Amino acid sequence: MNRRNFIETTLIGSSAMIVPRFVLGRGYTAPSDKLNLAGVGIGGVGKSYLQNVESEAIITLCDVDLNFAQSAFEKYPDAKVFQDFREMLDAVEIDGVVIGTPDHTHAIIAKAALKRGKHVYCAKPLTRTIYESRQLTKLAKETGVATQMSIQMNAAEEHRLIEEWITDGAIGDVREVHIWSNRPIWPQGIESPVELPSVPPSLDWNLWIGPAPFRPYHPVYHPFKFRGWYDFGTGALGDMGCHQFDPVVKALKLEGPTSIYASSTELFPETFPKASIIYYDFPARERKPPVKVIWYDGGLKPERPPELETGRDFGEWNGGLLFIGDEGKLLASATGQNPRLIPEAKMKSYKRPPQSLPRSIGHYEEWVAACKGGPAAGADFSYGGPLTEIVLLGNIAVRTRRRLNWEKKTGRFIDDNEANAFLKEPYFHGWSI
Repeated sequence: MNRRNFIETTLIGSSAMIVPRFVLGRGYTAPSDKLNLAGVGIGGVGKSYLQNVESEAIITLCDVDLNFAQSAFEKYPDAKVFQDFREMLDAVEIDGVVIGTPDHTHAIIAKAALKRGKHVYCAKPLTRTIYESRQLTKLAKETGVATQMSIQMNAAEEHRLIEEWITDGAIGDVREVHIWSNRPIWPQGIESPVELPSVPPSLDWNLWIGPAPFRPYHPVYHPFKFRGWYDFGTGALGDMGCHQFDPVVKALKLEGPTSIYASSTELFPETFPKASIIYYDFPARERKPPVKVIWYDGGLKPERPPELETGRDFGEWNGGLLFIGDEGKLLASATGQNPRLIPEAKMKSYKRPPQSLPRSIGHYEEWVAACKGGPAAGADFSYGGPLTEIVLLGNIAVRTRRRLNWEKKTGRFIDDNEANAFLKEPYFHGWSI
């Protein structure tokens, strides 16, 4: 019996019969093999996350702003709709949650899902504070669920090439790295608004505020512009730092820094500055020397290396990465793409080492596979949590404007109560983690 006759016969004979997957062809996923997923915060980046896991069943959606999320509701018309994620988690049986909300609500949503044994995919940075990051990292380990933080380039071929080349000694021992970004692309370095516009009827403002101190609605916070506000976001560094520190941390095997200090434009009471430079000192580890990592945002950037030929791009559009070693330099785009030794003549003469690192099946695919019992995803919370911690330390240095000495083991700044107060900030309106 050929394939077509078999399908016709089984469909006529019994509508309840399960057709073997091999009959339906390669690439087919049986409904019983699909994850039942929820999206929370799907008006912005959350929608793009869902588009990348459409191999699974998107069965429920949640957003505090129904109008902002309307396009996602239309894309998944069969999904149940909620405004409050707590009601959703209680009402719908799901396997995992995809979180795309503002930074200040990542931890409360992720913890609620983890405590229920649900797999979690979460926007970067993992959390708004270091306390939250350590809590989620610990809880993810205890529950054993699959997690992933949204640093898509973590799965990229280029990140593995950077690590293989540096391990190979392509530029010798690395002692300094420069990272720069075109962020912020939203208002920062501003005062709080004095106008009191009406709350849009589609928006539950109390739910949007969540655990933060209450303030009246204003479009300077929502949508998207939350990133520049201390209460809601983590600034330019929080937005891009997890992406851009990722290849540096991986290639150089970095853990916690020993000290951090920063300079910036004028500080405002409630918003991150317009531009900043943040210096991280990382200690020697294994047989690698100490390394200084310097972050720039707001249009600031390091000096153009003399080895770089005239006319070649130096992160003019959205930023870049520059590794400086004892025997050369390696330049890449903002998120580690197109890595090249400079000058180009050195790149062309370099004999690349054989592949030594495993390659990824894809960032989103890693998480889906982990949810189904496969190996842990590359940016799971055991990696994403400590990476977020490194990034958030820089923001505390900006807000205190002095050198901070960090002790990773205890998770405290040495003899600095003011800086330590930023590690864990209070929750309001009955929220907690």
